[in-house]
Amino acid sequence: MIDYPKYKKVLFCTDFSENSDFAFNYAFGVAKRDESTLYILHVLPENPNLGYLNNYLDTETLERIQKGVLEDVAHQFRERYLDNIGNEVKYETVTKSGRQAREIVEFAKDEGVDLIVMGTHGTTGIEHVFFGSVAQKVIQRSPLPVFVIPCEKKLEELKR
Repeated sequence: MIDYPKYKKVLFCTDFSENSDFAFNYAFGVAKRDESTLYILHVLPENPNLGYLNNYLDTETLERIQKGVLEDVAHQFRERYLDNIGNEVKYETVTKSGRQAREIVEFAKDEGVDLIVMGTHGTTGIEHVFFGSVAQKVIQRSPLPVFVIPCEKKLEELKR
């Protein structure tokens, strides 16, 4: 019989969608089972209009906006995940900004993460062609195992 690997550091990536909330159950389950540290990461997408905003808004206003965004992210972490974790696992919340797939893989490498867990929206067709999939890009770039959880609706369809 083969022993399953123990994961000391589990990275859960969230965009605060229902699909991420569903994937959280898997990340939390693995972290709890293996007594791991659970990193909960949200990557704020790059804003291509930031240069324009700098021309029209003063520094103080931009800082207030950034502070408000970070407060909202902290609220989302608490409401969606931290209240459910309690004291069952060690965790750390992390917010980055930039290109999502790149930031996820870089964080995982820098922290010595053993497993990346993330949900997928299951986009197909033209939407997938134009926007791609963050999960797919992470899989392509990551030297680490990536546990991708399909959206709950797709799993329900398979059970029928």
